[in-house]
Amino acid sequence: MENAEKYRYLGRVNSPQQLKKLPEAQIPAFAAEIRRYLVDRIRENGGHLASNLGVVELTLALHRVFCCPHDHIIWDVGHQSYVHKLLTGRFQEFDTLRQNGGISGFTRRDESPFDCFGAGHSSTSISAALGFAQADKLSGSDAYTVAVVGDGAFTGGMIHEALNNCDRDLRLIIIINENEMSISKNIGRFATNLARIRRAPGYIRTKRATARAVQRIPLVGNGLYTALVDTKQTLKNALYGSNYFEDLGLYYLGPCDGNDYSAVEALLREAKNQNESVVIHLKTKKGKGYLPAEQCPNLYHSMYPGQTPEKPCETFSSVFGRTLTDLADRDSRICAITAAMCEGTGLVPFREKHAARFFDVGIAEEHAVTFAAGLAAEGKRPAVAVYSTFLQRSYDQILHDVALQHLPVVFCVDRAGLNAHDGTTHHGIFDLGFFSQITGIRVYMPVTFDGLRRALNEVFSLDAPCAVRYAGGGEKKRLANACHAAHDGMAEAVISDACVIRSGGERCDGVIVTLGMLGDEALEAAERLKPAAIRVILCEKLTDYASLSAVVCGLLPSEKCPVLFAEEGIYAGGFCMNLADAMRTAQQMQNRAYTIHAIKEPYRLPEPGENYLQLFGLDAVTLARTLSELMHKQEEK
Repeated sequence: MENAEKYRYLGRVNSPQQLKKLPEAQIPAFAAEIRRYLVDRIRENGGHLASNLGVVELTLALHRVFCCPHDHIIWDVGHQSYVHKLLTGRFQEFDTLRQNGGISGFTRRDESPFDCFGAGHSSTSISAALGFAQADKLSGSDAYTVAVVGDGAFTGGMIHEALNNCDRDLRLIIIINENEMSISKNIGRFATNLARIRRAPGYIRTKRATARAVQRIPLVGNGLYTALVDTKQTLKNALYGSNYFEDLGLYYLGPCDGNDYSAVEALLREAKNQNESVVIHLKTKKGKGYLPAEQCPNLYHSMYPGQTPEKPCETFSSVFGRTLTDLADRDSRICAITAAMCEGTGLVPFREKHAARFFDVGIAEEHAVTFAAGLAAEGKRPAVAVYSTFLQRSYDQILHDVALQHLPVVFCVDRAGLNAHDGTTHHGIFDLGFFSQITGIRVYMPVTFDGLRRALNEVFSLDAPCAVRYAGGGEKKRLANACHAAHDGMAEAVISDACVIRSGGERCDGVIVTLGMLGDEALEAAERLKPAAIRVILCEKLTDYASLSAVVCGLLPSEKCPVLFAEEGIYAGGFCMNLADAMRTAQQMQNRAYTIHAIKEPYRLPEPGENYLQLFGLDAVTLARTLSELMHKQEEK
């Protein structure tokens, strides 16, 4: 429970109804208190800081002007909804943010009726808001729908598809929060052009007053107004250029200082009084009110508990970035592509050293993949660096533009597997499943920094599409030591299909077949089962399941030895299911007890703080218990 003197407003103003009763003169003090609270809490628990500091005034104004949950506020991505959560009855729970059993770091429909639409990926808000607004129109509801979307999201094509489909006669308000940042600094022509739009609110009010006056002229008013509009539009386009939103037929207000509370509330009330869809353009300061975040918003975008922007630890992302840079030193064909995630994917060294071959395409994963296909078709060797959860968006492009043409694009899949920090929308559990359905893609799964280097060396020597997937964070010491021992003497540029990282000795009572960082849990499970002799086989490369199954079968002991397959990925159509099927086809499983531990409920994903491995039976204790049961079952046969 928070100190009442330190947080005197938050203790008594934590609902929209209470907020509406607060005198406007006290809003600046309340906003300052919210910022202090967010800084204190996020430094302790982790979360998204800079983006939430920037939308304090906007969120306060939204909940004073609109009547939620009757009206709907839809946050793009959802990571900037912390203030919204504080104002909708979740202050007392906020210290559980991103904790086991606590509130989510994103919007979730099952958490609160005020979270009308869940999100974790960018550029979805306007499409969803359009659906809400059309549904309300069909039902005869008088509810308003507000979509809050950052300017960075406009690099995603889905935003423009939604705007193209937007009817004028809806109770729909689209708020563009221009802070000139996504995670990395915004790039592209749309971001540049958006920054040039300068339409003073005073001009908007004058235009509307003039329209009313002209239209009241008897007999000729409407015709005269139409002529004036046409003349004005022609002159404006000639002098200032076209306004993208007005060209789409949408009513446009702004830009306005999004951190000026009075101006924001006035503009929201003005938009609410229109009988048509409205676009509001706000300019906010990411990290507002906390100087370190204002100066370096990218470093304070997302924080882990207790994190400071000091020199970070070695991670797979940083090793990837340096290795790719070194490879590009030797091969002028290598290019790097990111979707607004230069820092997150470790590509800063590449950008600094090979700027001409570095491409940030914005939040546009589909475009990134097909762009890479074009580069590859012209003889370049592109690497697409992307988080696993975001690669999902480009499945069609991987299939249609890369795989069908057998183009040598390298997918560098970061944050593969279950991830502890960002919750349900950010787990990388689907990529192996959809890669498995695409013939011709070779998938590499290194678990050590040396393994990642070997994999990258190998894939850029191949004339084929490849994926190298790796976890967020760094090595696991026990697993790394086991892999180094298994690879001792192996050539630098070679990575095995599968290897034994724990033999169990000459006698073997059971086998765990796994991949990725789950190998660490498998090693611990084997230790727990002593004195039983347990072998652990780690799969590191997938060319095709028939080839891999032959390798794995060759590493198995006697036919009667039971096998436990385990992976941090989906069960149905996943890696282990496909491998077990291939081994069964090769007649290696007839007399062998076996089972698969994988994620059977892919939409029951854990939030940060939960024991996510235990939730899906992937922790060492559960693996050990299951294998023990298999061994007993095998003995009974």
